[in-house]
Amino acid sequence: MSLQPVPEGASGIPGLPAGLAESSLGSFLKIMPHRQMALIALLLGCAPSGPPPPVVPAGVRSYQAPRASRAPTIDGRLDDSVWAGSSWSEAFVDIEGATRPQPPLATRFKLAWDASHLYVAVQLEEPDLWATLTQRDAVIYHDNDIELFIDPDGDGLRYFELELNALNTPWDLFLAKPYRDGGHGDNSWDIAGLRSAVWLDGTLNDSRDRDRGWSVEIAIPWQAFSDSGRTRLPPRRGDRWRINFSRVEWDLDPMVDGYRKRPGAPEVKHPEHNWVWSPQGEINMHAPERWGVVEFVDLSRRSATRP
Repeated sequence: MSLQPVPEGASGIPGLPAGLAESSLGSFLKIMPHRQMALIALLLGCAPSGPPPPVVPAGVRSYQAPRASRAPTIDGRLDDSVWAGSSWSEAFVDIEGATRPQPPLATRFKLAWDASHLYVAVQLEEPDLWATLTQRDAVIYHDNDIELFIDPDGDGLRYFELELNALNTPWDLFLAKPYRDGGHGDNSWDIAGLRSAVWLDGTLNDSRDRDRGWSVEIAIPWQAFSDSGRTRLPPRRGDRWRINFSRVEWDLDPMVDGYRKRPGAPEVKHPEHNWVWSPQGEINMHAPERWGVVEFVDLSRRSATRP
């Protein structure tokens, strides 16, 4: 129903006595019978129709993750036909956003899901493949890495983090609240049933050649996010979670036996590069309110209901 402009001082509501002053409109509505109020709402096309869909905050990126017809093979190569049904994300940007230069190396991801798992595929351009850490729950961002942050209910609390380097060494942790609010990373939390694989397009820790990049494939069981039953799992079609990705990249000097991480100047607090999917506006991944929004969709159901 198309509403016409209402002249100043007029109510524009059918049945409202002519000449009713604007100042008395509130009083009139208070005494109007509920049935007339409902009729007016219906006539104006504003009858209740359920809760509005969640709003994507300004400046936050969004992504639609399709339901997979089957599980991909987790080998790191990203050539499984399942991934053809998922779109690539936008290229990563500097963590601080548009005020900083675009990263010189491309990074992007795809997501998919089914009743049992969240599936993640990440592609990273890299001319110097390098990794050193092999122990689980080491501080993986001391190497070049890719990081995934997940807050299922989007309240900025009780969220999950996974980091991987080019040796496929994981660091998975849980935070009850961000560090800025006194939170602490719980390294005792492990993703039970985690499957991940890395594929190298080049040679690792060999400075004599130029590499092309690496890719990562991950399968995370939904039960990893149960949080003692707080999270509805698996997500339903239309559910939205807050998710972000981060890539840490260090400047390297070639050596006879590989690479050496270039030390930053003493006055530089963050000598590493931080590239992300959805910009944080500061060098701090632990501001969950700035993470992107991922909506879980089922394209097969949408096609089935199309006339």
